[in-house]
Amino acid sequence: MRAAEVARLDLGDLDLACRTLAVRRGEHTHTFYLDDLSTHLVADWLRERRRRRPEATNSHLLITCHTYRHPSSPQLSYCAVRAAFDQVGLLPRQVWADRILYEARDTADPVHLVRLFGIHPGVAVKYVNTVHPDKAIPRIR
Repeated sequence: MRAAEVARLDLGDLDLACRTLAVRRGEHTHTFYLDDLSTHLVADWLRERRRRRPEATNSHLLITCHTYRHPSSPQLSYCAVRAAFDQVGLLPRQVWADRILYEARDTADPVHLVRLFGIHPGVAVKYVNTVHPDKAIPRIR
């Protein structure tokens, strides 16, 4: 999921019982299935959010000490998301690309990448060709 999408997440997008997270992308919604670690971390965050900010009126999943009771309920800023990555010297885009490359290395299936990440089929093929150049079809000129 992209950093801007993380910032826009709403509490209603999360279904812990089904372990899913719905992310709106333009006119469609992409469903992410949460693994054990992600489910545990989100549940911990929700407990911490309720403990620290029980009076929070902002419906976004991620809130700060400045946004939790803001009258317009703004989403988390990209800078706030980016700050977490800056602490370890990474860019959100790098993490996104590395995650897709890791999955492409394991599956070599562009259709799987499209379904899992909601990316364009042409982009998925490029990722698979990058990690499996021996399986790439020669370009037609």
